[in-house]
Amino acid sequence: MASVVFENASRIYPGTTTPAVDKLNLTVNDGEFLVLVGPSGCGKSTSLRMLAGLEDIDSGRILIGDRDVTNVAPKDRDIAMVFQSYALYPHMTVAENMGFALKIAGVAKDERDRRVREAAKLLDLEPYLERKPKALSGGQRQRVAMGRAIVREPQVFLMDEPLSNLDAKLRVATRTQIAALQRRLGITTVYVTHDQVEAMTMGDRVAVLKDGLLQQVDTPRNLYDNPANAFVAGFIGSPAMNLLNAPVANGKAMLGDLAVDVPAGHGSHITVGIRPEGFTPSATGFKVSVEVVEELGADAFVYGKPADSTVVFANATDEGSQVIVRWDPKNPPKPGDTITVTALASSVHLFDVATGERLK
Repeated sequence: MASVVFENASRIYPGTTTPAVDKLNLTVNDGEFLVLVGPSGCGKSTSLRMLAGLEDIDSGRILIGDRDVTNVAPKDRDIAMVFQSYALYPHMTVAENMGFALKIAGVAKDERDRRVREAAKLLDLEPYLERKPKALSGGQRQRVAMGRAIVREPQVFLMDEPLSNLDAKLRVATRTQIAALQRRLGITTVYVTHDQVEAMTMGDRVAVLKDGLLQQVDTPRNLYDNPANAFVAGFIGSPAMNLLNAPVANGKAMLGDLAVDVPAGHGSHITVGIRPEGFTPSATGFKVSVEVVEELGADAFVYGKPADSTVVFANATDEGSQVIVRWDPKNPPKPGDTITVTALASSVHLFDVATGERLK
């Protein structure tokens, strides 16, 4: 096992001027499960491929343990990668697929068989070792791809959106299996996903990227409670944090009749962030015109628009923006109603309108 270090690592694709990954500085600790997350095109898969040796590094370097692997061939980096597409050989059995890399590496048959049997036991694949991939379900194929990585006993696992081809229910089950398996094996793992729920439930730490730049890396809890900027605040959490630009008067940001204390010297407007569960019903405060109510059994979420026109969404280009309020599922409002909510000071996050950086 080993740590992984990106030192000012950048990648600029030929024909472009903007880096796909821009001076990435990131350390993955020995035995840690780190998730790279962000929207499409943010550089997360490129970062993983740079670590694997599948993409060139234009500047900076990458270390695995104490070894600089920047110019080392992929096969010599002692890593194992699990792809989105499974990439299994259709003419080989499960056992042959799992042991193929060891066979190519010249590992003795007895040792290959031992490692394949151990991995199959870990992954509940023992009954399927003589089957071909076409006779397996999507989840079983994904476990075979995992097994092929495990038998190599690498220093680092790399996983590139391995669950995106599975249906929703199987994805939930498989993500818990992968997280439990990684903790049992203790192998340093870098996992890429665009699904922030996946990131929050699997990673020891989560690194959030946007436009090739690292925005924040922290534990899931700290990302949720203390986002470094408005982008992280809006990206992490499901449903998303409400981000509203409110006018400031006399040291207060005004969300309708809800007054929020703000630091001095931050202009005429400020971005106020409040998570759906941070709102509570009130006789006076912030009024929301209800458009849709999602009743989920144990929870209900109200979606609507600010009743006060002075309050606008922080992302003015997002016409689909809605205020989201968590509500008592036993007594939800109806579309067309207007609800009034307040928020505790401890539930409020403040961000600079121009930079998006956190103020409080």
